[in-house]
Amino acid sequence: MAGHSDSSSSEKKSGEAMTDVPTFSAENLQNNMKVIYYSRTFMSITGGVIAGIFGFTGFVGFIFYFLVMTITSIGLIAKAKFSVHSYFDSWNRIILDGLMGGLMSFVLFWTFAYDIVHIF
Repeated sequence: MAGHSDSSSSEKKSGEAMTDVPTFSAENLQNNMKVIYYSRTFMSITGGVIAGIFGFTGFVGFIFYFLVMTITSIGLIAKAKFSVHSYFDSWNRIILDGLMGGLMSFVLFWTFAYDIVHIF
């Protein structure tokens, strides 16, 4: 993952109080968001296939999805070395982004794997 630009190279004028505002590279932030999106999509598909093979139905399958997404979020935070603000502008980016898009992939592969294993 790509980090933000370090503001230590900027010079402070004497007598003028400046606050350190982290600056983010748009390309790096976009690349990091792409990594999150691809990771969530991959884990949604994998989780859906596993849920279908195990025969989860109804509410249990959705609980399994949110468990998989929690593990994915923890993995992404660990990949960022637990300093999320170095790579993203907020915690919501790593925890919530892509959650509903991944749900659609999960349900698709969940029903597909369930049908293949348990019905046919």
